[in-house]
Amino acid sequence: MSGEKGFTLIELLVVLTIIGILITVGVPYYKNSVIKSKESVLRENLFIMRKMIQQFKLDKKRYPKSLEELVENKYLRAIPFDPITNSDKTWKVKREEPPETGAYYEEDLGIVDVFSGSEKKSPITGKPYNEY
Repeated sequence: MSGEKGFTLIELLVVLTIIGILITVGVPYYKNSVIKSKESVLRENLFIMRKMIQQFKLDKKRYPKSLEELVENKYLRAIPFDPITNSDKTWKVKREEPPETGAYYEEDLGIVDVFSGSEKKSPITGKPYNEY
């Protein structure tokens, strides 16, 4: 029997233990890298949309009434996805201040800023995503 090839039970257990330790150490780093990449995409999408809102204001002398108006006027190809909510419909917008006199509709006020629609907090920074 001593001439047969193969691994002993002890050798297999040692290898499985080492693999288990490596997985235990690696999973948190993987999860943090996924979170960091989503936050990076969120910051980039917000930067681009805010830049295009300002460009629209400079070109048209008014703020856009909706994010769709930025797409219609070719300032954006499409409304980007919010990587935290995985949707392009959840963006929260801040509208310009209403006039002091006269009636107005909320939709008539232009968009001056945009935020994530997620109420979650970043597990890395502790800052809510809707405050980025």
